[in-house]
Amino acid sequence: MRTPFLLTALAGALLLFLAFFYLFGGWSLSPPADLTICNSAEPQSLDPAIITGQLEGRICQALFEGLTTRNAQGLVIPGMAQSWTLSPDLLTYTFTLRPGIKWSNGEPVTADDFLNSWERALNPLTASQYSYQLYYLVNGEAYGTGKLTDFSQVGVKASDDHTLVVTLAHPTAYFLELTTLPTLFPVYLPAVKKYGHDWTKPGKLVSNGPYTLKEWRLNDYILLESSPYYWRPVPIHRIKVLPTDNSTACFNLFYSGKTDLIIDKTSIPTELVQDIRHQPYFHANPFGATTFIRFNVKRKPFDDVRVRKALALALDKQDIVDKITRAGEPVADTLVPPGSVGYTPPAGLTRDLKKARELLAEAGYPEGRGFPDANLLYPARSNWTQIATEMQALWQRDLGITSIHLLGQEWKVYLNTQQLLDFDFSVSDWIGDYNDPQTFLDMFTTDSGNNETGWSRPEYDQMLRDSEATADQAKRMQIFRDMEKMLVVDDVPIVPVYFWVGMSLYHPEKLGGFQPNFVDEHPWGELYIPGKK
Repeated sequence: MRTPFLLTALAGALLLFLAFFYLFGGWSLSPPADLTICNSAEPQSLDPAIITGQLEGRICQALFEGLTTRNAQGLVIPGMAQSWTLSPDLLTYTFTLRPGIKWSNGEPVTADDFLNSWERALNPLTASQYSYQLYYLVNGEAYGTGKLTDFSQVGVKASDDHTLVVTLAHPTAYFLELTTLPTLFPVYLPAVKKYGHDWTKPGKLVSNGPYTLKEWRLNDYILLESSPYYWRPVPIHRIKVLPTDNSTACFNLFYSGKTDLIIDKTSIPTELVQDIRHQPYFHANPFGATTFIRFNVKRKPFDDVRVRKALALALDKQDIVDKITRAGEPVADTLVPPGSVGYTPPAGLTRDLKKARELLAEAGYPEGRGFPDANLLYPARSNWTQIATEMQALWQRDLGITSIHLLGQEWKVYLNTQQLLDFDFSVSDWIGDYNDPQTFLDMFTTDSGNNETGWSRPEYDQMLRDSEATADQAKRMQIFRDMEKMLVVDDVPIVPVYFWVGMSLYHPEKLGGFQPNFVDEHPWGELYIPGKK
């Protein structure tokens, strides 16, 4: 009887040793780097036209660069374009590319690279969820939706190797912000054509940003190295990115000195926030992001607006931010976060348990009886797991619903499940791409690749078109208020939960150039190590 026990004990000890080695020693086997970053989960992709998540965007913004980019303060500055002019009617941008800019293989970056990459992103065959960011171009939407097949009729032309002329369908005050985004990055099409889906792998990926892809070991690390062909030198030569989606493991790596920066708030254990928030390495700031619930309105019982409203009215959001997130997040009754320039949101739905129970009974589920089985989808990371678990408990406590089940999925699978509408309802979030309400509201139009609710209202779509056709900012903001009211009060395909407070961990004496901003963008080419040349 002693042998099985001994073997079991030895096996347990071995597992503990391996876990300890993985957390505190395993990373030392990977190549050394000047800066090591915890960046949450394994990236969905490194194709700028395909990615949708922030964690993928951070890496792509290190590898690629658009016509414009951002500085540490989040402000738009020249990128591949050294300058631009805007026509008096605010419709035509003429970008002049920097002289001598090159891809990481030494070949020149030209205006045709932008032209052809934008065609690829817009082409329906690419299936880019963000292709609508190019709908602002003349005939951009028609080409992106397949109604037009002649790309030469789209409002972008390369008049020579160094000049890109962009013609918009209507004035777009934030167009320069759009040119900082991955969808509008150039990609090296010879590599895409030669390698197909493998073009983003090390040794095959050709980039034009401050860094090149040196290594990518799945679920281990991504190693970036400064590009000798980038138009300016960057302070940090090698950056190692760890896809550590376990927040406890991520914090332990930081606390033990194995990583220098935790850049994603979901990588910080919420139960530790109150204990570490006064430490010099803890940094917090509000920024433009919202956590919300997506309903698949094509599935029962969420095809009934009364059910959606009942769950919205009953959800104790204050409980979630007090017990789970714990960083002082404001509860959200609307989608657009505070700080969006010139915008005052409508009054959203506030907690009203009596009304919620009445609506649920009207829908045929008094006190939760008979409510069908429904899966609440969420990314299987510790913080999200806690949030989803708390929501499940709150709806059981206050509405009597016992048939909500939790469905956690690995990040890439979760994104794909939402895109395919293969879920009942989900915990989601959205981080603004630029400081304007449109970046939150335009994703719920009928044709948006990021809608992911099955909800469609022609009136909503028309209101967005109306907002784009007016240069009157007061009128434009009123249209956005009407759109948001339809979204979060009238039809409720989503339920806002809370606005984000950004959190990051780093020692200021060891890392500089990391500054808070509304869009939560922290260009890695702006980071530096104090005292190191």
